[in-house]
Amino acid sequence: MNHYFLGFDYGKKRIGIAIGQTVTATATPLTTLLVHQQQPEWSKLNALIQEWQPQALVVGTPIHADGSENEMTVAVHYFSEQLAQRYLLPIYLIDERLTSVAAAERPSLISSMNQRKSNYRKSKKHNQSIELDAIAAQIILETWLAEPNKQIFLKFPAVLKCG
Repeated sequence: MNHYFLGFDYGKKRIGIAIGQTVTATATPLTTLLVHQQQPEWSKLNALIQEWQPQALVVGTPIHADGSENEMTVAVHYFSEQLAQRYLLPIYLIDERLTSVAAAERPSLISSMNQRKSNYRKSKKHNQSIELDAIAAQIILETWLAEPNKQIFLKFPAVLKCG
């Protein structure tokens, strides 16, 4: 049976989103949502949840090279808690170090995404950032799909922290 998952690359201005599935353990960049005053475009995210009916949500967690947390780690945990409360789905966190660098190294994906229309196009640089966010979400999700020992971070209503 094929199960779908949404992957997130959370940022203070944008959230890259990818869709992945278990049959081939692959993911595809989906879209990027804007963030205003620490609030994502919930109506658009609601539509994606309804359309794809994911089994769980996977959020990339930024940490320092030495494994310590940083300011964005706290923001990602807050976003993850919001996801759990809104959608009542399991939330998985995965180390996202270097996903943006890896995304920039996937030129074929960037050029194919350039061909898709974007509601957020303002400039070439802005559009490239949007594409990189969604590709970073793809890398986060594919890494998680390949991970044999998945540990749940949040399962509503109980909060289970792993680490």
